[in-house]
Amino acid sequence: METTPPQPFPDIEPYAHGLLDVGDGNQVYWETSGAPAGKAALVVHGGPGGGGRRGARKMFDPNVYRIVLFDQRGCGESLPSAADPSTDMAHNTTEHLLADMERLREHLGIDRWLLYGGSWGSTLILAYAERYPERVSEIVLVAVTMTRPEEIDWLYHGLARLLPGPWEAFRAAVPAQDSDDNLVAAYDRLMSNPDPAIRRQAAQDWCVWEDAVISHETLGAPGQYSAKPDTTMLAFVRICTHYFVNIAWLEDGQLLRDADRLAGIPAILIHGRLDLASPLGTAWELAEAWPTAELRVVDDSGHTGSPMFHTEILEALACFGR
Repeated sequence: METTPPQPFPDIEPYAHGLLDVGDGNQVYWETSGAPAGKAALVVHGGPGGGGRRGARKMFDPNVYRIVLFDQRGCGESLPSAADPSTDMAHNTTEHLLADMERLREHLGIDRWLLYGGSWGSTLILAYAERYPERVSEIVLVAVTMTRPEEIDWLYHGLARLLPGPWEAFRAAVPAQDSDDNLVAAYDRLMSNPDPAIRRQAAQDWCVWEDAVISHETLGAPGQYSAKPDTTMLAFVRICTHYFVNIAWLEDGQLLRDADRLAGIPAILIHGRLDLASPLGTAWELAEAWPTAELRVVDDSGHTGSPMFHTEILEALACFGR
């Protein structure tokens, strides 16, 4: 007998929210929804600089979970915005974000929480869990990345083999002297240009490339990057280039090397077989190094998901909510 797949929960509004002063002139936006006395779960958004997607609340049973969302430094409703060229990016690094997450946990009086997130969010979750394993109850990762140099090189250079036309346009949009250089570094320089028109054009060109990478994902959300409002797009691309040109301030292979620190933390890794942005090999390597992690491969999904992908997320969160 066939069973009906689980459906997302109705949208809900937060019962509490605020701006947390994390120092260096930064205030991190946070909100909580669901059951105030329920199982704590932190949603860690992607990007970097993508902002907290409020729709993530619908993946959690609001009668079971105390759902915490936050916007990482410089994006979403956090202040100041990285879209403002005067915002100092020196105070926006992986170390800062890890400290912000821990400060938020303490601020909300949470002892341990489940961590849920995807893409860049999975990198940040792994870094946090390896730093503070005693504060993590379970982990659900989707579209797994570890932001290694090879992954960044693949996304902004290697994929030229599969998408030569869009990649040529991506490369042609930077100054000629940079066209054979590290394109992430070239775009990072453009995003620091004092001319707002140059910054805006660079952000648009970056997002056109990101959309090309997911354009085949008809069951997901193709075209989502270029659809961002201007301010959101500027913050997103400025933060992305800033993090990726610095390889997220992580040693090459650090998160995989230190996966033993995750021992005993139950985890479900959900990854699309058709994901060009972050190929399956990364999730596979992580699962091999993490005995308590289960890898679930979704054949019809790319980086932005599919109905079956979302079913896997709902089932994973239901499993850990029992």
